[in-house]
Amino acid sequence: MPGLQRAYAVTHVKVRFAPSPTGSLHIGGVRTALFNWLWARHERGTFILRIEDTDRDRSTDEAIQIILDGMKWVGLNWDEGPYRQTDRIGLYRDRAMQLLERGKAYWCVCSADELEMRRKEAQAKGLTPKYDGRCRDRGITQPTGDAALRFIAPQEGHTVVEDLIKGTVTFDNAVLDDLIILRSNGYPTYNFSVVVDDALMGITHVIRGDDHLNNTPRQIPIFQALGHPIPRFGHLSMIMGADKAKLSKRHGATSVLAYKEMGYLPEALINYLVRLGWSHGDQEIFSLQEMIDHFSFDHVQKSAAVFNPDKLLWMNAQYIKQSEPARIAALLLPFLDQVGVGDAARKAPDGWLAKLVTLFQERARTLVEMAQAAVPYLQEPIEMDADAAVKLLTSAIAPALEKLAERFQAAPDFSHAPLEEVFKQVIEEEGLKMGQLAQPVRLAVTGRTASPGLFEVIELLGRDRTLARLRKGIARAKRGNA
Repeated sequence: MPGLQRAYAVTHVKVRFAPSPTGSLHIGGVRTALFNWLWARHERGTFILRIEDTDRDRSTDEAIQIILDGMKWVGLNWDEGPYRQTDRIGLYRDRAMQLLERGKAYWCVCSADELEMRRKEAQAKGLTPKYDGRCRDRGITQPTGDAALRFIAPQEGHTVVEDLIKGTVTFDNAVLDDLIILRSNGYPTYNFSVVVDDALMGITHVIRGDDHLNNTPRQIPIFQALGHPIPRFGHLSMIMGADKAKLSKRHGATSVLAYKEMGYLPEALINYLVRLGWSHGDQEIFSLQEMIDHFSFDHVQKSAAVFNPDKLLWMNAQYIKQSEPARIAALLLPFLDQVGVGDAARKAPDGWLAKLVTLFQERARTLVEMAQAAVPYLQEPIEMDADAAVKLLTSAIAPALEKLAERFQAAPDFSHAPLEEVFKQVIEEEGLKMGQLAQPVRLAVTGRTASPGLFEVIELLGRDRTLARLRKGIARAKRGNA
């Protein structure tokens, strides 16, 4: 069984994440990186970041930077790299020439038009469209014009892969192509460059998406021809949308940095992604150390994982609740800039923004939601709900509001408990119910009819700001909304 020969006797785990910089870093890619990273950390091994940028038409430096930024944001630090394949072109050519010299590869001078014609002929006959090997025995040593180097693939027997996730997978070698390993422009193909890199970097475990499963029987013979041990393979199931179609933008954002922009915490996204295909009992929330301690391929599921944006939103809310207010306050600043109150937040006294955060930690599901809710506490003047003002700030309530303002002004202790006691006294003296006074006060000091606890809000705003806003509300009430 060729696929099982000379596998690594693993003493030190070495894994890699090898994205192609042809666009944004997809959350499916981040999950693949995460599972590799967790395995390396669990086994005290090495995690390598390698950029597969040999697609010169589509790979860009900007896309590489997006990958690096995304990896840093989610906290998946690498031990080696980032390596770039374009810096290693000479290595691939050297190894390709070695295979030619060993009789494991040959020059092919078939033109693209000829190959396409034969592909169509094979399809018309109901055959698998693959290269027919006609240049294999021609012995071309000094090709003229365009020529590609092809690997001599085994045509008999089977390649067996003991997949860490899928179990035993058997491939019939008769369907294998003599793959091009070096294009006529001198650039390596994916299936060759990835094997050279994995071999020379000593990769012991190749953990990747199952869209690469069919590449495995093509790559194993190349490992063998180069004389290198074969790594263990594990192929992760794809991430699907709720409609069981491949995850795409119609199911929600797919770029990892889009979730940063939407106000998600990186640890919440990582926790959600690890649960897309892996479990440890019924536990949902994991610390990073718990993920490392418990991770194994025994509990990675074989079936496709279904992406649920509502579950991710729930998980993000849990992490916001559990986080240190000071950390959330620092992360919140860019979102406060977006809603126009960032400068006011930076001018606030030390610790004030963290106190503001505590008011919303139980309610906000994202940092975007928290920033929007925080606007009235930082904005001057506040924008008042006009319809609510007509209903609540009436001439009838003005005397009670005035009395409350006077008591607040005179209160020796402007904190929650004494403020609440003052409030109750005014209600009792004016013969009102709590809501009859609380809602006009809430509207006057926040501009909204919904807020965190009223006395927490008033204490946070402080005496001067509370009284200034309350008096503006009183003036409006006295006008009768004229």
